[in-house]
Amino acid sequence: MRILILAAAIAAPAAAQQQPRLGQRTTSPEAMVAQMNPASPEDETLALIAAAEAHPLGSAQNPIRVAGPQGERAYLARLRCPGGAAPRIGPRGEGGVGAYGSVVSAYELSCGNAVSRLLFDIYQEEHVETRAPAGFSYVP
Repeated sequence: MRILILAAAIAAPAAAQQQPRLGQRTTSPEAMVAQMNPASPEDETLALIAAAEAHPLGSAQNPIRVAGPQGERAYLARLRCPGGAAPRIGPRGEGGVGAYGSVVSAYELSCGNAVSRLLFDIYQEEHVETRAPAGFSYVP
C-alpha cells in the first residue's frame, strides 16, 4: 500500500507540469488573426446575395429580402396575380433557415387555382425589394 502512495506522490508533480498554466496563451495573436476570414462582412453579404440571385426569387435559396414584418406586409400588398388582382394571402408560417443564415417566414399565395409559396427574410433592414417572383407582378 505504501508503494502505491509513494508512486502516486512521485507521479503527481509530473502530471501537474503537463497542464497549461492558468492564463498561459494557447495560441499567439498572430495565429488567431491568420485563422480569421479576411473578407469584410459587407463582402460576405454581397457574395451571399450574388449566390442567391441564381435561384428564383421567393425560394429558400433566394428569399425575398424585406425590412421587418412591416416590410413583409408592404411587399405582399404590392403583389398582383397575372390578371391584376391581389393574391389571396394565407397565414404566415415558418420556412426554416434561408440563404442568408436567418430564419425565414413563408406565405402561401393563391391566384385562382394556382398556389405559390413565397419565403421572406425580414432581417434585411437596408433592402427594399421591388422585383416580383415568377407568376406575379409588382405594383410600385
